[in-house]
Amino acid sequence: MSEYSSLLSDLSDNITNEDLDQLKSACKEDITEDQSNTITSSKEWFSYLEKNNKLAQDNLSYIEHIFEISRRPDLLTRVIEYRTTVLKISEDDEIDTKLTRIPSAKKYKDIIRQPSEDEIIKLAPPPKKA
Repeated sequence: MSEYSSLLSDLSDNITNEDLDQLKSACKEDITEDQSNTITSSKEWFSYLEKNNKLAQDNLSYIEHIFEISRRPDLLTRVIEYRTTVLKISEDDEIDTKLTRIPSAKKYKDIIRQPSEDEIIKLAPPPKKA
């Protein structure tokens, strides 16, 4: 079994039917209601994501995003661990995709940047108490 298959199997083992409903709900922009109703297991969900180019052995950002918004840090941690140990992609290398994980944010990719030192607003210290 490949490490990628092992990852998906491990994730599947930790997704209950209730979790699956929550994950499918988080994907409602990408999965129609009819398609969502036909997905009855986490393995089918992963398979659907792979067929629709949302998930691949070297592209896990979509499920990272879904696990993040579904508040499943345990699953997110497993995916990040796979990404950093197996794919050798660190958090720093991932910074560009982190900013564009949400499909609607892609159009802002070129304007998202860190402010320069001149652009940072400096706040005055708080007044001293008498």
